[in-house]
Amino acid sequence: MKSAIPKVLHPLAGKPMLMHVIDAARRLNPARIIVVYGHGGEQVTAALASDDLTWVEQAEQLGTGHAVEQAMPNVDPDSTVLVLYGDVPMVRTDTLAELVRLGNEGFGLLTVHLADPVGYGRIVRNEHGAVTAIVEEKDASESERQITEINTGMLATPAGHLHQWLGKLENKNAQQEYYLTDTIAMAVVDGIRVQTTHPDNEYEVAGVNSRAQLMVLERNYQLNQANRLMAAGVTVLDPSRLDVRGEVSCGQDVTIDINVVLSGKVSIGSNVRIGPGCVISDSIIADDVEIKAMCVIEQSRIGRGAIIGPYARLRPGTELSAQSHVGNFVEIKNSQIGEGSKINHLSYIGDTTMGAKVNIGAGTITCNYDGANKHRTIIGDRVFIGSDSQLVAPITVGDDATLGAGTTLTADAPEGELTLSRVKQKSIKNWIRPKKEK
Repeated sequence: MKSAIPKVLHPLAGKPMLMHVIDAARRLNPARIIVVYGHGGEQVTAALASDDLTWVEQAEQLGTGHAVEQAMPNVDPDSTVLVLYGDVPMVRTDTLAELVRLGNEGFGLLTVHLADPVGYGRIVRNEHGAVTAIVEEKDASESERQITEINTGMLATPAGHLHQWLGKLENKNAQQEYYLTDTIAMAVVDGIRVQTTHPDNEYEVAGVNSRAQLMVLERNYQLNQANRLMAAGVTVLDPSRLDVRGEVSCGQDVTIDINVVLSGKVSIGSNVRIGPGCVISDSIIADDVEIKAMCVIEQSRIGRGAIIGPYARLRPGTELSAQSHVGNFVEIKNSQIGEGSKINHLSYIGDTTMGAKVNIGAGTITCNYDGANKHRTIIGDRVFIGSDSQLVAPITVGDDATLGAGTTLTADAPEGELTLSRVKQKSIKNWIRPKKEK
């Protein structure tokens, strides 16, 4: 990877590769998840610390068999052990569930047929098709290298058997490592049937050793997400230009334009239109919402029939009620916008509680920060605020109040009245505009 970051922490779809593997394992409801780490492990444990994970250090990298052996003191001898790899992030839980089922019966092995098996351990079978061994490529004969069925490294087997086999491993091979794959031959000798299962797609078992390989998996992952959304009734205008980096749920008849990024937990209702270039994270969007081009929405709740953008930014804590409008170059933070209210142009609304059917003119700012503390602005129902107004919080604008354009409001505006603050306009006769000296 040519990086100071441990490989398994490099992100796929917005989260570390290793977290994808851990999440797949969690969905199996295991008794325990043990993560064996080596060089750079301090970064890994710090980044992914969780109460349901047991961390075990492999101080010396002596092979996969040695790595699993380090974990065995933490394993219930009556359990079934499932072995996964932190740099193989796209394996599906359904695939693993079948592997565990086979492991409960004796020995389950995940294999796949590759057109180009170079670099992988080969699955050796006898004349009856039964698995007899796995041969690593560096130790394989010429005929064995012609085998296209390869070992993915993922297996499941009872802990009691595995503990015995690990104690018998030897490092008499080209790499001088203790191979976990040598346990297959031991299982055969002990009369335990080795059963294989296969993933639906090759990318499930693809490992990552370079940024280029990570990019290939990223595109596979994103295409899968786009296909999932389309199957649920979403129109994705270009599946190759959608990025899902979290959990996304959608209603029917949603349209997502190009270059949209959905991250965290995003819930989208029915009949929602999302324009090109939008970034939406950890937000809830109700039915019939239109989000125009180039909007950024984070940790917000959008009410039914709201219209947003283009070029709007909704920061954490924003709540838009039904039928509200937020227009171009408007930023809102930690504010509640009432039903049918409109903030259509070039405004900043922060730390504000706004009533229904309010109209905010262009260039309006709620001045919520005094340099040390944040203060709140309260705006009642049916308020009209003229363009280029500043509301210096803490302040309250009463129901049905009107603020004239250019007003700097420093005291509460009474209900139902016109409030304005302007310097009297004057014109100077015979004034001469300065000219540049030649």
